[in-house]
Amino acid sequence: MKKHYPWLWFDADDTLFDYQKAEDTALFNTLQAYNLPFEEEYKNTYRKINQELWRALERKEIQPAALRIRRFELFLESAGRSIEKAEAMSASYIEQLALCADLIDGALEVLETLQPKHKFALITNGLAYVQKSRLSRSPLQKFFSAVIISEEIGFSKPAVEFFNIAHEWTGFPPRSDVLIVGDSLTSDMQGGVNFRADTCWFNPRNQPKPADFPITYQIQNLKELFELLD
Repeated sequence: MKKHYPWLWFDADDTLFDYQKAEDTALFNTLQAYNLPFEEEYKNTYRKINQELWRALERKEIQPAALRIRRFELFLESAGRSIEKAEAMSASYIEQLALCADLIDGALEVLETLQPKHKFALITNGLAYVQKSRLSRSPLQKFFSAVIISEEIGFSKPAVEFFNIAHEWTGFPPRSDVLIVGDSLTSDMQGGVNFRADTCWFNPRNQPKPADFPITYQIQNLKELFELLD
């Protein structure tokens, strides 16, 4: 049976925005700018380093300002290069990333179709400059009544403080009126559990669901939301 949620809180990266494509493009362009040869394996190396650091951010073990430089120090070390230019390369990478606004398949259609019956908030752990730039370059910006970015509010998903601020910025709707949609178990889904709201795990790669993890819904394509929502 379909259920009506007046509020849909969407994660940004790898839920609405194609972050992997943006990441690969930004990394390639940054290495080119510094006359460093690009090797295909660098994409996976950088992605692994970046993901581990963002999980550390979720655990409050690193701050965003340190993360953006540390990921290039680790990447350059892994590539056998000097880390002397890590900070400059980080700045170049962020500029490149901010230009990338490719969307996940179905993202625009989903928001357009659901808008008449729902309000939307964007909830993201991304860097404020990057997320604002990408959102402004996309056709999605006009849909969001609230945009909550961890770097701006001082809390990151899955911290309940992040979701409490999102709750305030969306006008304190009943938690039963909110559905949280995202691809990350550790930030989006765990954050939804912490906040005591229903959750929808966007799982396009069909990863196994942890046995004891209380996810409300699971989808592999964003358009499956049409089958769940009234």
